[in-house]
Amino acid sequence: MKDKITLNFKKKIKKPILSIRSLNIAYGENKVVHSVKMNIDKNKITALMGPSGCGKTTLLRSINRMHEISGEAKVTGEINFHKKNLLNLNAVEVRRKIGMVFQRPNPFPTMSIYENVLSGYKINRIKLTSVRKEMIVEESLIAAALWDEVKDFLHKKGTFLSGGQQQRLCIARSLALKPEVLLLDEPTSSLDPIATQKIEELLVKLKKSITLVLVTHNMNQAKRVSDNSALMYLGYLIEYGNTEMLFNSPKDKKTKHFLSGKFG
Repeated sequence: MKDKITLNFKKKIKKPILSIRSLNIAYGENKVVHSVKMNIDKNKITALMGPSGCGKTTLLRSINRMHEISGEAKVTGEINFHKKNLLNLNAVEVRRKIGMVFQRPNPFPTMSIYENVLSGYKINRIKLTSVRKEMIVEESLIAAALWDEVKDFLHKKGTFLSGGQQQRLCIARSLALKPEVLLLDEPTSSLDPIATQKIEELLVKLKKSITLVLVTHNMNQAKRVSDNSALMYLGYLIEYGNTEMLFNSPKDKKTKHFLSGKFG
């Protein structure tokens, strides 16, 4: 009789790309983020929701140290990125790996489309050959679903574009440095429905190669594009989990009230 062979397959546990632990952020005596703990999954879209002033943008900006620009922020806790607390790393290096797109499209007005895409390299004084520049511009604009619309006038000013195109140019500019994470602070709030749809479709495509964290006031947008969603209220993380489950079966009363429009 043959010996019975038992095979043990261990389920591979996916590690989060970002692990936030006991994060507190204050501006002077005003504490705006309280003891936040959450994991950000790799190659997923995570939506941060909540009423105005709830701390979601401050939390987002802390992930690539943008909160420090004012010079008044006090931060304690950890934001672990590849097992290193990025709060202790060089901020410039952090921003190369974790890009950011802001609420309003902000291409550099004196630069062409071509120059805008490459601006991160110029700011960081990274030298590139002409061939490499051409490759980065084309690859970044293709990734941002903008190449076909602008390839014939790359040397026109970025401000020549429509609002939606400008925002995709800003996304291309961030993608050019090959970040692992892209932060987006209400990237469609100033755009019309058609431009918003294009951005949302783009974000869903981008998650195949990059992790995205999205601040949005639009609950329907979070529902359409995100894999995981978080609700913040008065600086606290109230609930966080799979988007479908959070919308369909919220566990916290505050989440139920927010999703039903009773506050926000």
